[in-house]
Amino acid sequence: MFDLSTWYHELLDDNAIFTPATMAHYWEGLVTTTQLVFLSLVVGLVLAVPLAILRSSKRKWISLPIYAYTYVFRGTPLLIQLYIIYYGVVFFDGIQESFLWPVFRDAFYPALIAFTLNTAAYTTEIFRGAIKATAKGEIEAARAYGMSDALMMRRIVIPSAFRRALPAYGNEVIFMLHASAIASVVTLMDLTGAARYVYSRFYTPFEPFLFVALIYLCLTFAILFFFRFLEKRLLAHLSPPSL
Repeated sequence: MFDLSTWYHELLDDNAIFTPATMAHYWEGLVTTTQLVFLSLVVGLVLAVPLAILRSSKRKWISLPIYAYTYVFRGTPLLIQLYIIYYGVVFFDGIQESFLWPVFRDAFYPALIAFTLNTAAYTTEIFRGAIKATAKGEIEAARAYGMSDALMMRRIVIPSAFRRALPAYGNEVIFMLHASAIASVVTLMDLTGAARYVYSRFYTPFEPFLFVALIYLCLTFAILFFFRFLEKRLLAHLSPPSL
């Protein structure tokens, strides 16, 4: 009887590069990359929605600080932000003796903070533009029904803005997936870090990096398919009627 597990290990054992040990590193890198991107996107989205609402405020003392935050994080490279958070935190007096040190000592959490703040800045501007693009007729209709500003924002503006922002936010998700490749510079064993490890061990630059590129490509297609599905479901009312 054919044993898939035995065939798989025999195939890897006959290969000098893709061995069970190296495939374990790739798996660890895939898990780390997925966790880092997923958590940063979720937390960044949770932060971006209220920030986008406040950013749309006509009161300058509310909108300007958020504008400054988004301007700084969108105007500087993510790699520099990662370096500042990962290496710069040790310059704060007493940080190594505080309860925060176990968090910042692990490279995963500084990378998560940098990625979250970066994607939150971009997502804030994406949703702010979508909120600003809300049709005046929708707002006037909500006010005619006697809705308060908070209720109108929750029932009319935010759902409508989310549908409009979906294509741009899908691009932001893909951007964060690709940007996560820099996480290995702070000693994280992500997908790129796994490829570097295999390269340093076997001195073969093409196979490991091409394999990782294929994994990124598969993840990108999965994200594209997911957002195409969401757009088809949520924007179905905008499609021209079939004859």
